[in-house]
Amino acid sequence: MQYLLMTAVALFAGLLMTRVFNKFHLPDVTAYLVTGVLIGPCFLGSLGLGFKTFEQVESLSLINDVALGFIAFAIGHEFRLSALKQTGKQATIIGILQAVTATIFVDAALICFHFLRPDLLSIGSAITLGAIAAATAPAATLMVVRQYKAKGPVTDVLLPVVALDDAVGLVIFAVSFGIAQAMKAGNTNILALIIEPVGEVVLSLALGGVTGFLLTIAERYFHSHRNRNALIVGSVILTVALSQLSFNVGPFHFGFSSLLVCMMLGTVFCNYCPLSEELMLAADRWSGPVLTLFFVLSGAELQFQVFANPSVILIGVIYIISRSLGKYCGARFSSTLAHSPETVRKYLGITLLPQAGVALGMCATAARLMGEEGILIRNIILFSVLIYELIGPSLTKMALTKAGDIQAIPKEVSERRKKQLEHISKPVPPAFDK
Repeated sequence: MQYLLMTAVALFAGLLMTRVFNKFHLPDVTAYLVTGVLIGPCFLGSLGLGFKTFEQVESLSLINDVALGFIAFAIGHEFRLSALKQTGKQATIIGILQAVTATIFVDAALICFHFLRPDLLSIGSAITLGAIAAATAPAATLMVVRQYKAKGPVTDVLLPVVALDDAVGLVIFAVSFGIAQAMKAGNTNILALIIEPVGEVVLSLALGGVTGFLLTIAERYFHSHRNRNALIVGSVILTVALSQLSFNVGPFHFGFSSLLVCMMLGTVFCNYCPLSEELMLAADRWSGPVLTLFFVLSGAELQFQVFANPSVILIGVIYIISRSLGKYCGARFSSTLAHSPETVRKYLGITLLPQAGVALGMCATAARLMGEEGILIRNIILFSVLIYELIGPSLTKMALTKAGDIQAIPKEVSERRKKQLEHISKPVPPAFDK
């Protein structure tokens, strides 16, 4: 009962907070995240008015897994071959180069910091943080695009780039983390650190392709929208469950990335199912409350204890500045190289700043294998995620608005909505008996 009650509280609190943030023209994602922070263990939760402990938040992690599956499925649905003929080359060039550039910028800044203060940060930790900098969070970006119905040249390139970014980030992390471990001169299997993440990417794409093909075949045997919607929802949940599996092949341990698996599921489905566009709209309606809970819980997971360590804040600020410059300059350079429109060159880099899920997974690996250095890396990433998740959605909205992908609501529409709200708020006159 307690978990159901907390789920309901999180959902209603997030919805109510959007009414407050709407007055300041801020995205709903930011409202959800702030709601999570407020009812989390660091604030109202400590007073018994929300999540009392981080263990309570963690107990609802199943919701996060399912929500990330739907987010990845929706992004994969953007990889329609007809659209990729126009943006595929751009997305590939930008997706790879901006991730590599962000890594180079962060590596350079933190290695310089190491020579100034070797007692605070090792070269291995600097290289690992540079690898984590490549990752971008797709969830917040997708929610902003959906809320404001963004459509245009920047959005067309943005979603494929964000999808590709995770695969590129995993490969960069595998190579950089292997180098960091080699420099540490431990007994770690360097070959495994490189082969296992690369194998994870390949296996995830293969699993997503198979499940997407099976979903396309199964869809032909159901004709009502209700049954087809249930089929899609069940397929995403099944795919998320399968992506939790892992196995050993000799000395190597392989697993799957639920983000990449579900992205591939959506990609295959949208390209081989003629009704995919219509069915996706129905699935989006079902997944809406789950996504609201995902962002509220993400806010509740943010740990403000990291502010107690000055070195974490100092290195975190350097990380945030250098990564932001790397993402923007990398996107600017690569989009110019790909002959993208001026709006893409100017605004795409700003939309690539949010960072969360994949980066947290990488820093968890570092914390498990690098001891005290790994703990420092985890705290730095927690600090940066806190900043990026709170300001990233607003920056994405601003960039898409300036690029013209988010259109202002026509005056007649806003006036009609205002009249409807006034009509609803008017008191109903009492009924008199004849």
